[in-house]
Amino acid sequence: MNYVDINSVPQLHEFFRYEKPLHPQISVVDLARVDRSHRIPGDVYRLNMYCISCKRITNGAFGYGRSTYDFSEGSLLFSAPHQVLAPDPHINVVEGWGLYIHPDFLNVNAKGRQLTRYSFFGYDATEALHISDAEKTILEDCLRHIQREISGNLDKHSHNLILSNIDLLLAYCSRLYDRQFLTRATPGNDIVQRFDRLLTDHFDKETLIDEGLPDVSYFAAQLHLSANYLADLLNKYTGKTTQEHIYLKLIDKAKSLLWSTDRSIGEIAFDLGFGHHSHFTKLFKSRTGLSPRDFRTTTASSDTTPRRR
Repeated sequence: MNYVDINSVPQLHEFFRYEKPLHPQISVVDLARVDRSHRIPGDVYRLNMYCISCKRITNGAFGYGRSTYDFSEGSLLFSAPHQVLAPDPHINVVEGWGLYIHPDFLNVNAKGRQLTRYSFFGYDATEALHISDAEKTILEDCLRHIQREISGNLDKHSHNLILSNIDLLLAYCSRLYDRQFLTRATPGNDIVQRFDRLLTDHFDKETLIDEGLPDVSYFAAQLHLSANYLADLLNKYTGKTTQEHIYLKLIDKAKSLLWSTDRSIGEIAFDLGFGHHSHFTKLFKSRTGLSPRDFRTTTASSDTTPRRR
């Protein structure tokens, strides 16, 4: 497998065999005019830029990270720098555009850096944003304002105005993703239920010390989702982050062990995957308002059920 690194906007235009860029760090490309005839099958590309692309194809597929995606219906795909892309050299793009932004253009000030924090830049291809023709028109209007600023005579206001229009474009995308979560309620709820079952099964194990505490990436991989997409979906449907769900299940398991066994606090912390019981005590108290010892004392005073080892 041959990796091709594309590190700048001029290099990207050269690779696309496209006209010279109007700005060294940001470009709007008509993807239907990109020359793909020179690409070598099997080559994959690492793009050191932020990219928002909207395309509709009639044949071929687009490899993105671990997934392959068909854009025949027209969708928006977001990628962050260094994402591996593997386009089919025979792909036929009927229509579409790509907005390519070098990290240096955004990192120059706080306003630009804020734009890199949109979580959908970390979504997989199968989590693309599907939009209607009316929604596409709104986004393309933002794109025209960006292109107008890039094409004009650059002055001291240009950078800020371009950033403002990118911000508006991404804000619309964020709204549309929220709507997509809601309109696809059945698949979303199914994922929430599957996540809860995975979480329950994980904490039903006798000891977690060999595996340690699970993280967001672990559950996302089990569900074949990106960590960002899973976190956003859970937040939309439950109002809680993935980490909050993990901690809630952890605390429930800890309470059960404190209440129903005579194991020491250190043993319980160890069984739950903590290397140091002080970390467990701190987390437990922050979530319940009581230390594990105080919780055990409180529950013991109100119950006479025999405890087990």
